[in-house]
Amino acid sequence: MTDDTGDSDAGDTPSDDTPSDDTPSDDTPAAAAPPDDAPESLSLDRFHEALEAEERPLATASEVARRLGTTQSVARDALAALVDRGDVDRLDVESDPVVFYPTDWGRLATRERVVTFPKRREIVVDRPTQFTRARLSQFAHLVDTTGTDPGTRGYLYRIRQEDVWAAPFDDADALIASLRSVLPRRYDHLEGWIRDQWRRAHRFRLYTHQDGYVVLRAASESLMGNVADQHLDTDHLRAPISETEAWVNEDAVAEVKRALYDAGYPVQDDRDLDVGDPVDVDLTTDLRPYQETWVETFLERRSGVYVGPPGSGKTVAAIATIAAVGGETLILVPSRELAEQWREELLAHSTVDPADIGLYHGGRKEIRPITIATYQIAGMDRHRSLFDSRKWGLICFDEAHHVTAPVYSRTAELQSKHRLGLSATPVRETGSEEEIYTLIGQPIGADWDELFEAGFVQEPEVEIRYVPWRDELARNEYASADGRERRRLAAENPAKIEEIRYLLAAHRDKKALVFIEFLDQGKAIADALGVPFVSGETPHYERAELFRRFRDDGARSSAGRDGDAPDGLGTSDAIDTLVVSRVGDEGIDLPNAELAIVASGLGGSRRQGAQRAGRTMRPTGSALVYVLATRGSSEEEFAQRQMRHLARKGVRVRETNVAE
Repeated sequence: MTDDTGDSDAGDTPSDDTPSDDTPSDDTPAAAAPPDDAPESLSLDRFHEALEAEERPLATASEVARRLGTTQSVARDALAALVDRGDVDRLDVESDPVVFYPTDWGRLATRERVVTFPKRREIVVDRPTQFTRARLSQFAHLVDTTGTDPGTRGYLYRIRQEDVWAAPFDDADALIASLRSVLPRRYDHLEGWIRDQWRRAHRFRLYTHQDGYVVLRAASESLMGNVADQHLDTDHLRAPISETEAWVNEDAVAEVKRALYDAGYPVQDDRDLDVGDPVDVDLTTDLRPYQETWVETFLERRSGVYVGPPGSGKTVAAIATIAAVGGETLILVPSRELAEQWREELLAHSTVDPADIGLYHGGRKEIRPITIATYQIAGMDRHRSLFDSRKWGLICFDEAHHVTAPVYSRTAELQSKHRLGLSATPVRETGSEEEIYTLIGQPIGADWDELFEAGFVQEPEVEIRYVPWRDELARNEYASADGRERRRLAAENPAKIEEIRYLLAAHRDKKALVFIEFLDQGKAIADALGVPFVSGETPHYERAELFRRFRDDGARSSAGRDGDAPDGLGTSDAIDTLVVSRVGDEGIDLPNAELAIVASGLGGSRRQGAQRAGRTMRPTGSALVYVLATRGSSEEEFAQRQMRHLARKGVRVRETNVAE
């Protein structure tokens, strides 16, 4: 079907999008495409595919020939070659044809299987390889996983339009080639829909006119008339220039991009913006190969989001980007602690003059060539005009998922020649991660598995531990409650304190963070363990001191894991254990954290789960993450949902039932 914009919408109607049953549809073949007529063309994997299509553990030469679309004589010769190599055995059955079966049955049982539902744009993968997961993550969304042990998990992926729009490829052909590399055959219906969506993502463009004003260009007259004119008004467009171009109100550029995105047409932003005054800064730290690739890709695109696990060096890559751009830079962060941390990182990894770094938050108001501000301050009307009047060469959005939050969304309207986001987990539970890429730029990042295997980042050992209720009274109280109160009771299950004590004792030599969601629970755990508790109520100077002492590898604190009261702030003793609320979720650099215990969390938030696990992810050391969930409560599902995002990235997650 073609709409009046000239863009194909094939596959978007419900009748076309949903097959009549749950089978892979008649687009899905029984096996792979026909091989060449040569015995060598029958690999062991192709023989396995034929057996799966037959739904039997053995097959005759004629059955294999039918499934692979070749002649019986060719199939018989190819099977004979497999027998000679020892990959296949044969059995002569009296009065029946000869049958063939795999020598190694285990390989048939454990091989990767990919099933495609092209009209639903869904891909089911059983026992996926690292290659398959990495490829699918480029253009598909992980919907669900099943199974718990490594090597047994099944994955359900769905290809959404926003996944195609943000896919990191130069053209549709490259995306289709990546798709074909993991699917068992070509699917014309699916590939046609992907090409249509890629075309949609390149139909509107913003650019700077030679006279200095911003122009919106549509690919056709009908697009300008039927899409732009319907979704944009005089607040967005000042006047038409031609049948396909319009003069844009520069104050409304972000609103124009958002409105057209909501209409199904992401906008390419090719404006020629100022870079501001030059900034003299050079990087003093050597980049890893993948970081160099990030920076090169960003400079070519002039926008993007560095996506990588904690410990992968996104901040260092961002500092390299600041040096390469060489213009005035605004760095936006969610907290004052992160602002101070950014200043320290800039001084540690570059030649920047300390006088050229300004901090702009609740405590200080400095505008410098490199200014670090909090989202909240930069988004306020009385401060925003100051930031908007500057000619920024680069705006860096740290913890970029904050851009779509209502309280911070005004910061996305700040304009610059280059826009860089940083995030380990660019997801929000509203499903608006695609909006992050629209407002900032496409994802740029390395596959997590690749970083784990190369040793750049330590893969954490993640375990969900299902903790029983302490007693029948607590269980009954939970059963009679509802809503938020029920979630709170499960989170604050008193039995978790003993489980935390047990885990800390089992890993006595490791620096530990205990994460909580509810303040009363945090205070109770801290009191029981005799360790400090850091929350939003903790004054900034106390937080900074406690985090400093946790980073200190010097003398161990007398308080910590033996039930003594925490010592005062006046001592220089190191701290072994901290109980932290959400203030520890984002960006706080605690590089020596070796153990994370998640006692309670945000009801299954994928981003929070990855952030908390990420506190232990560093290049060296054994990283351990324990997620506690009360058995028989909604926490079981929440914990599994939190860890699902990590499983998607290749992190192995196991589950354990704690004894009564």
